[in-house]
Amino acid sequence: MSKVCQKICLVGDFGVGKTSLVRRFVDRQFSDKYLSNVGVKISQKSVELAKSPQETQAVKLIIWDIEGSNKFKTTALNYFKGAKGALIVGDVTRQETLASLSNSMEKFLNINPNSYIVIALNKADLIEDEYLETLRKLYLFSEQTYVLATYLTSARNGNNVDEIFKSLTHKLMQSSNFF
Repeated sequence: MSKVCQKICLVGDFGVGKTSLVRRFVDRQFSDKYLSNVGVKISQKSVELAKSPQETQAVKLIIWDIEGSNKFKTTALNYFKGAKGALIVGDVTRQETLASLSNSMEKFLNINPNSYIVIALNKADLIEDEYLETLRKLYLFSEQTYVLATYLTSARNGNNVDEIFKSLTHKLMQSSNFF
């Protein structure tokens, strides 16, 4: 079994839960304590994807968790270079973070025009269930070919956390002709 490395970025406004999503995915942990990044925090995790019923492909994800504060946004563009994909994260409890999803996608794709994006509408455990699907439909970005999917996520309970990373990884491997 060979191993392939893929760089992905987590992008979104300050406090949307990017670091918590990475921590849940990589370390299987969650903390209520706010963890702020200064610049970028790089994590790694190997993921095995099925190429066929008999063969798997190990993919080493290099995950760049990029600070979301306004003072840092212009510098952050340098961290996008070389990424094959991004998880664009918004906080379902803060409308302004959802409104900036398109802007975050545009900035990322200006640096990496042939990349793929998965949208994570995070903190879904804090919203009533009857509103969640309506909210997800509002942010599908189905007219954008580079947006693979929109997920309702929760770093607290782990809902769809593995799925956002694995769906992006799977598409990156398909587009690189590893599958």
